[in-house]
Formats: sequence, C-alpha cells, structure tokens
Amino acid sequence: MTSSRTARNTRSADRRRQLIDAAAALFVERGYPHVSVADIARRAGVSAPTLYRHFDDKQALLFAAVQTRVDDLEASTDAAGLDAANDPVEALTRAVTRLGICNPQATSLWRWSGQHLSVEQNREVVRRTRATLRRWAAAINTGRPGLTERESMYLAGAVLSVVGSAAGRAARTVPMHIEDELMNLIRRTTGLSPRDATPLPDPVGLGDTVRTRRDEILDAAAELFARNGFAGSGVDDIGAAVGITGPSVYKHFPSKNAILLAIGQRSANRLDALALAAFAAVPDARGRLNSLVDSYVHAITSSPDLVVALTSGYALAGDPHAGELVASQRRYVQRWATLLMEVDPARSIESARLAVHAALSIVNDAERMPRSTGRPEFAARVAYLMKGLLGV
Repeated sequence: MTSSRTARNTRSADRRRQLIDAAAALFVERGYPHVSVADIARRAGVSAPTLYRHFDDKQALLFAAVQTRVDDLEASTDAAGLDAANDPVEALTRAVTRLGICNPQATSLWRWSGQHLSVEQNREVVRRTRATLRRWAAAINTGRPGLTERESMYLAGAVLSVVGSAAGRAARTVPMHIEDELMNLIRRTTGLSPRDATPLPDPVGLGDTVRTRRDEILDAAAELFARNGFAGSGVDDIGAAVGITGPSVYKHFPSKNAILLAIGQRSANRLDALALAAFAAVPDARGRLNSLVDSYVHAITSSPDLVVALTSGYALAGDPHAGELVASQRRYVQRWATLLMEVDPARSIESARLAVHAALSIVNDAERMPRSTGRPEFAARVAYLMKGLLGV
C-alpha cells in the first residue's frame, strides 16, 4: 500500500513539473496574456481537467513557474559550494553560467512576470531572490574587504542581469563559445567597484516641442502601465488621468494597443535622437559609446516609456504595426555593437551583441525591480557597471 501511494505521489509531482515547464516555455514564447490554459494542457500532452487537478488557474501556474525557477536558482547556488570554495567568485561564475545556459528561465522568467502576480506573490519572489543575491554578494566580497554590502549587492544584481539576458539569447542564436564569453562578462562585472562611479553629465538637450493632448495621453498611459501593468490599466483610467472621458481617448488613438505602440515609438525616437546628438558631439568610438550609455540611463530613469516598452511589449505580438518599432530597436542595439567592435576590433559581431544586451539589461532590470532607483547614486552606478562590462 505504501509503495503504491509513493508511486502515485511521484507521478503527481512529475505531472506537476511537466505542467509548470510547459507553462513557463509558453509564457516566454508568447507572453502571459496570449497563453490559455488549453494551450498549456496541449503543450504538456494532457487534458484541461487534468491540469485543473493540479492548479486552480493560469495565474497559479505562473506563480508556480516563477517559484520553481527560484528553486533552481537556489539549488544552483547551493551546488556551487560558495562557502567552501577556494575561489568563491570563480565558483559563482561557473555555476551561474551553467544555469543560464542550461536553464535560462531560471534567471529570466522573473523579469516580466511581476505585473501578473499579486503583491504577496511578488513579495515572496523578491524575498527569496534577494536572499540568493546576498549569498552571491558575500562570495563577491571575498578578498575585497573594501566593498560595502550595498556595492556587493549592486554587483550581484548585475551578474543576474548578465546571465539572464545573455544566456537565453545566445543559446538560441549565437554561434560561438557562449560559455567562455559569458564567464568573461561575469568576471569583468564582479571585478568592478561601484564607488568609482562618477556623476553622469547633463543630458543632451533635444529642443523644446509643443505639448499636445496626444502627449498628455501618452504620459498618463505610460505612468499607469508602469504602475499597474498594461492589462491592469484601462482606457477609462487613462482618460481620467488626463481629465477626459475614456471615449474621448479614442479621438486620438484607435485602441489601447495603439497607445502602447506610440509609447514604444516615442522612446525609440528619443533614443535615436540622443544617439545622433552623441555622434555629432564626440569624434571617437569609445567616447560615443560612453555617451550612448549615459543617454540610455538618462532616458530610462527620467521617463517610464522605456520600462513600459520592455515590460509590456508582449501585448504587441502579432500587431502588423509593431514591425518598424522592432526594427528600430534592433538598429539601436546594432549601433552599440558596431561601436564596441571599433573599440575592440578582436570582437565578433556576435560577441559584441552579447555584451551590449548584457549591459543594457543591467539598467533595464534595475528599473524593473526599483528597490534602489530612488538613491541619488543609482544612475551613475548603473552607468559605471555598463561601461565596465563593455570595457569602455
């Protein structure tokens, strides 16, 4: 009797993990709102009633998927043996690199999931993740007694960003020695000293523009999307924030998706304008790349537009009007990669893109998890980390 009960429990646990893995993969591929319970059941090879025997709804599956990935993060850290390692930083580097390559969702699923979880669920994910980051920070601090706890946490967070952004992307598309490339980026990151950050220069002025009702709507929508998520903000909410009725918003935009697309286009246009200004003001590749870092940090810390584009872009999946926005974003990354190859001619284009995506993710992730963003040193320190990772 006991053995049969054990076998049933094992099958149930296996089925639960099967459903979690199927859900996580679909959420990453399509975006949470575009995945149904039926899709998850179909991917897992089970019926919907079978799925409901294990989970109440899709949101419960998302939380389980995120928690399971945090489990993986904790298990990888345990297996690294940081406390007993002769070189804790190298042990950490190898462990997180393996995890990022073999299980990229463990270091990336949390990025966009927060807006679909409850306050209590987010609090639990953050608590567990920060506990793991403190262990990473302690490893990084070994042999560097001059680092403060806050500086070590900056570095630990940057490592998570590097692994989470670069590994999943590279494992799918980059034909190179990804493990070596990624470990080198992590080693460079853990060797930095955030206290060495210098204040950012004043942002380049782009000239005054005439404010319109359309701009007011975009400003209000960006604030709401950043605070409540795209799905949690309605057109009536946007109208109320501007002082007009919901139906009046449709005089300016045909849909909520059109508002989101316009926010993304506005942020892309601003980044392009800042890049052109940097190219005009600075003659050399290293100086231009430094200016791009500064302008990007200024842009993402001074307006919610970029964060909204990053966290809510899934809603535009399949939108025929989103193609040019995606193309613009790719051209922007390519501009960084081209400059990095001019600074370091030994780099391949794949290596340069990997480094650029990793650098951008340091500030993108910090803005998604705004625990330190209010600190006066925040912008300077993340810019310093990005430049240090890029070697400029």
